[in-house]
Amino acid sequence: MQNLMLAMLYTALMMGANPVAAQPVLEGDMKKLILVDAKPVPDFILLDANDGPHPLSGWQGQWVVLNFWATWCAPCREEMPSLANLQQALPELAVLPVATGRNAVAAITRFYVEAGVTSLPVLRDPKSTFAREMGVLGLPVTVIIDPQGREVGRLIGDAAWDSPEALAMFRGLMQP
Repeated sequence: MQNLMLAMLYTALMMGANPVAAQPVLEGDMKKLILVDAKPVPDFILLDANDGPHPLSGWQGQWVVLNFWATWCAPCREEMPSLANLQQALPELAVLPVATGRNAVAAITRFYVEAGVTSLPVLRDPKSTFAREMGVLGLPVTVIIDPQGREVGRLIGDAAWDSPEALAMFRGLMQP
């Protein structure tokens, strides 16, 4: 079943982005995306700026872009506006940046202001527990989660998430 899902994902990526030429869509920064056999993502409670709990399962039923980042991470600073642009371009997609480790709420707020980010939630993993469970060894790391709550792709490092290649890839993924 997992191999079938991976084959369907690849086909959706390939056909959704360039149906005429039928070439793989993984171009530009998306070449760094590693497609994986669908595997369940543990349900984890993320905290908002006021320590309010937000279970990851609250987004089940939609595609999720889960981005692990930190305020001190220079590549994170560069890619965050593109994640905000991705959310605006594809509102049916849930873009969830998760500040991992020691990131004071004031520093996160300042980071968002400096990066011009107004459309993304403040979510935190203050002890990096979720990041460790997800095998995040460096930052940034972005995990693509399908509507069934399974990881289907992972990109290590920063990317232009609002690039034509990324938008085409997500549009291909989200086709029914």
